[in-house]
Amino acid sequence: MNGLFQNSFTSDPIGTGAVFVLALLLFICIELPIIIGVLYGFYYLLTLPLRRNERARLLLDILETGIASGKTIENSIMEASASGDPAFGGGMHRLAANLHGGMSLADALDHPTRALNPQVRAMLKAGLRIGDVRKVLPACHQLLRDSVSQVRGALNHLVLIFFCVTPAIIVLPVMIGIFILPKFKEVFRGMSGGSVPAFTQFVFDYYPALIALQVCILSLGWFVTAAYIGGPRLRGLFRTLTYSVGEPARAWLGVLFVSIPDALVYRLPWKRKRLQRDFTTILAVLLDAGMTETDAVSLAAESTANHSVIRRGNKMRALLSGGTKLPDALRVMDDGRELQWRLRNVLGRRGNFVRALTGWHESLDSRAFQLEQTAAQVTTTGMVLFNGFVVAVFIIAMFLALIQIINEAVLW
Repeated sequence: MNGLFQNSFTSDPIGTGAVFVLALLLFICIELPIIIGVLYGFYYLLTLPLRRNERARLLLDILETGIASGKTIENSIMEASASGDPAFGGGMHRLAANLHGGMSLADALDHPTRALNPQVRAMLKAGLRIGDVRKVLPACHQLLRDSVSQVRGALNHLVLIFFCVTPAIIVLPVMIGIFILPKFKEVFRGMSGGSVPAFTQFVFDYYPALIALQVCILSLGWFVTAAYIGGPRLRGLFRTLTYSVGEPARAWLGVLFVSIPDALVYRLPWKRKRLQRDFTTILAVLLDAGMTETDAVSLAAESTANHSVIRRGNKMRALLSGGTKLPDALRVMDDGRELQWRLRNVLGRRGNFVRALTGWHESLDSRAFQLEQTAAQVTTTGMVLFNGFVVAVFIIAMFLALIQIINEAVLW
């Protein structure tokens, strides 16, 4: 038989070669482009924060170069847009079009644009308020460097999506519950009077709860993925939707799309530390520029574009108006002692606020990076173990049932 198969295979080498060439052409023309397209799609989605921040960094460089050469910010943006360089993106050209139409830079920044995320726009508006945008540019560059940590964390989240919260993980227990478990129950009713191992019976009874839990995890995973991909554009869409409707729908949408997401973001330890870093950075710049403490606190809170920070900034403003010292009022934003100690020293010496808080900002930045990477690793590991546990539960339940069937068949 083997000889016959070998002879039939070698008797027509031309036909075999033609089949191989045809299969190779099909792979190159159909399968390979699909594989390349899928891989590029993953690469494109993964690096979205880097590309968004690269466009923002390019705009900041244009502003810095234009100011250094004695040009106005508006003229620098319009001249850069007139070059037609595709690296600027559509957001840059829309911003330039608004300026060319006679709109001021502060008003143009209020219009959502992909050229800048909301927080950078708020920081630039703070610089316009003090009359020197250059002073807030370092804070803007510092904010844009956070995208490196986001992409590194997203690498772990991709592992989470591929191996933990994919629909296949949901399909497996559903198929077992629909097709396999009923067959096992029929077998047990015929062979052992319906008695099953206790663990198997537990799985029979509570497998819908496991499915529901995994569906919740799947929904959460894809929600996080959508937020990562959408970024500032998705946030701006929600805010536009909120402010485009009338009352009382605006109040409900504001809570759902603005207040709750901002509160959740502030609850994340690494996000909170970065928001505190951005708040105190702009606060130091405004205090060095001679702005009063109450106005500086309010404007610094607005520069974070986060409603939780703005609400705390309003509390600080009320405390300052009531006579509370700035270091004590800052406990609303950060209850640690290091920030209060640094501010007391610089207030006593009337020195440079930005220089005095540089070490504090570097510490917050490094701790935020460490917390974000740790959270990504722990989340990925935990979800892999959880889904492995779910699969193991079903396998053990099935094998316990099979073992009981075999034992009863042998005894019979």
